[in-house]
Formats: sequence, C-alpha cells, structure tokens
Amino acid sequence: MRATDIIIKKRNGEVLTKAEIDWLIAGYLNRSVTDYQMSAFCMAVYFRGMTEEETSDLTLAMANSGDTVDLSAIPGIKVDKHSTGGVADTTTLILAPLVAAAGVPVAKMSGRGLGHTGGTVDKLESIPGLVTAIERERFIEQVKRIKLAVVGQSGNLVPADKLLYALRDVTGTIESVPLIASSIMSKKIAAGADAILLDVKVGSGAFMKNYKDALILAQAMVKIGQMLGRETIAVVSDMNEPLGRAVGNSLEVEEAILTLQGKSRGRLRELTLVLASYMLQLAGQAKTPADGYRIAGELLDSGAALQKFTEMVEAQGGNTAAVAQTGLLPEARHSYVLGSPAEGYFNIHDALKIGLAAMVLGAGREQKESVIDLSVGLLLHRRIGDPVKKGQPLVTFFYNDEHKLSEAIKIIEETISISAAMPERKPLVYAVITKNGIETPVI
Repeated sequence: MRATDIIIKKRNGEVLTKAEIDWLIAGYLNRSVTDYQMSAFCMAVYFRGMTEEETSDLTLAMANSGDTVDLSAIPGIKVDKHSTGGVADTTTLILAPLVAAAGVPVAKMSGRGLGHTGGTVDKLESIPGLVTAIERERFIEQVKRIKLAVVGQSGNLVPADKLLYALRDVTGTIESVPLIASSIMSKKIAAGADAILLDVKVGSGAFMKNYKDALILAQAMVKIGQMLGRETIAVVSDMNEPLGRAVGNSLEVEEAILTLQGKSRGRLRELTLVLASYMLQLAGQAKTPADGYRIAGELLDSGAALQKFTEMVEAQGGNTAAVAQTGLLPEARHSYVLGSPAEGYFNIHDALKIGLAAMVLGAGREQKESVIDLSVGLLLHRRIGDPVKKGQPLVTFFYNDEHKLSEAIKIIEETISISAAMPERKPLVYAVITKNGIETPVI
C-alpha cells in the first residue's frame, strides 16, 4: 500500500477498507507515513467524512496502537464515563464514588488538564498525600477490594491518538466528527470498560457550541461503541455557564466534598445524579434510568457515596481528615470579592472566559510544562437569571499574585453583565442518545 493512494481515495469520497486504515495508522506510528501525508488525510476526512464502519475501524486501529487495559479480573460490569469538557465540571469526583457505592466497579483512568483548570488527576492531588500514579496491578486490586480507583493514565495508551491529535491541532482539522469521535472512543476502548457513558457538553463553555453539532457527535460515538461491542449511552448537557460554582482545583474538590456531604446542591449535584442513573442502568443495577436516579439519590443522601470517596482517598494514601475538614486543602493567600455594579439579573455571555480567568490566576496549564497552582480559582455566587442587588457579591477571586488578579478581573467583567430583563435559562440536559435513538432525559 501507499499513503498517497489512500489519501486520494478518501479525497475522492471513496470508502476505505479496514486494512487500509490499519496500515495508515501503523505507518504513522512508525513514521513511515509522514506528518504532511497524515495532514492531507485528515483534511480529506474533514471535507469528505467517513462512514460508520470507517470511523469504527479508525477507532479500533488507534485503540490497538499501544497498550490496552484488561479489567477482566474485576467482577461485574465495568462502566467508564467521559466528558467532552467544560468549566467547573467536577462530576467525576462525585459520580465515581456514588456509582461504586451502588456496587458497580469503577476503574477510572483520567488525564491531566491542558487549559483553564487541571484534569481530574490534578484536582485529586489537591488532597494532601493522595497518589494517582499507581501500578496496574495495585489499580486492579484496589477496584476489586473497594470497587473504586481514580488514577492517572499509565503505560503507552493510544499513542496514535496522541500523535494525530497534536497534528490536527495545528492543521485546522480538529472540527471533524469522525476524527473527534474516534479520538475519544479509542481511549475508552483501550481503557477496558465493558460499557461507556458519555457526557457531551454543548454551549459557550464547550467544544461543541450548538445542539445540532453536539447531537451529531453523540450519535457517532454511541454508534462506534455499539459496533465495537460496548453498550454506550450519551447525555447531551448544557455548558453555557459553569456546571459548579467553583472553578479551580482545590476549590472544585471542596465543592465535590460538600456535595457528597449533602451541603451543596444545584446543577453539579443534579447532573451527577442524571449521569449516575444511566451508569447504573448500563451496569445492570437499575432497570430504568428513573430507578437509577432514585437509587443514586438515596446513596448520596445517606452518606454512602461520601464513605466510598473517603475509602478511595485512604487507599491512595491521601489524608482522609481533609474530607471532613476541607480547610486542610490548599488555600490561596488572598481573596477579592467582585460586587454587582447595579440591580438586575445576572448573566454570563461566554462560560469559557470564566475558565480562562481561573487559568490566568494559575489554575490551569497553557502548556504541558506549566505548573498548576492548586489553591487559586474563582467562586461564583450567582447563576444565570438570578436576581441581584447593587453591591451584592458576584464572584470571589482566590489568588496569590496581585498582577494576575487584575487581568482575571478584567476577563470576568467582560463576560458577565447585569441586565434589566431576565436572561433565558437553558435546560441542564437536552437529550439522551442510546442504541434506540434520541430519548427523553430522566429529568
């Protein structure tokens, strides 16, 4: 085979065979296929698309390009969850122990963040002593023992995707549904789960800005999962405002703990319950999403999920006292409260900029080598549509650098406003996609 022939075939809108896709990915991995050739292929896919079979074949080729995780030693149906990303999306820290408390094994491998805040692993490391770099055998043993482990990705998982994503990022081919879907699903397939729940975000703070595009991506990923023998469900949820109130690593951990303690309610808790309901259904622990929603609510309210989170912290070397006393988490030296300039209704025009303000304070990475300040971030005191009086607090900034604070305040002031009329409030969940099509959400 020749890379040129495969590129031309896709450029002309023809369907590639599994053998051709496997050869291309293997060649790119061993560098016999060059960056400029793979760039041309990605651009051809961008304009010509891929069939469901091609996308499935591409996903599997990337999943098999490196190590894969064998979870067969863990009894039960293992369900993995993936979010396409947003601002203050701390669901994993609540969801994983909640589902594990229902008896479902959660073997979660997460990455570090590159953007406005750290990833799940970075956030967990806000807990003093907690270790996320765990050997594969210990990881498996921990899940068998307490039903739960959330660790950093280890080994050589999906190296082809790492190369391909970096190339797409600089060649204008990020926004291609087959390439996005295969990128996400290849990592989930390689991680070894039996079933997959996807949280596809839509809105100003998400990668997908409109519902139509989010729906197309969700449908494509559900189809890939089904074709590769993984029961898959996708929830399309709103990201026109931060999901939680806290934006920043230790701040988000504190909000997750407060939610587990029953002291914090709102959109973060509600979406977590929705996601849990479908994970419990996928694992066979609930007959219907409504049944799963009820079970999840009971486990959260009873403290069982909090207990499971504490067990995980202890198992991974963390200081469990920080779960009971969140003041033991990293704290910034200074804080500043931004008050409302007028009376009216609170509005956010670009949720992503809320995250960028937190990154300016030091909560995220602009580059892979950047060092995160786990203590800094923002706390939102209002939701879109909330009434507010002049002088009432809107946002509290937690910071260690005065110069960074002024820049963060400027970003926030540009993206929030106080209006005379109440702005539109978006639904938390738009739709659920299963193998049977688009379904009405559990709430």
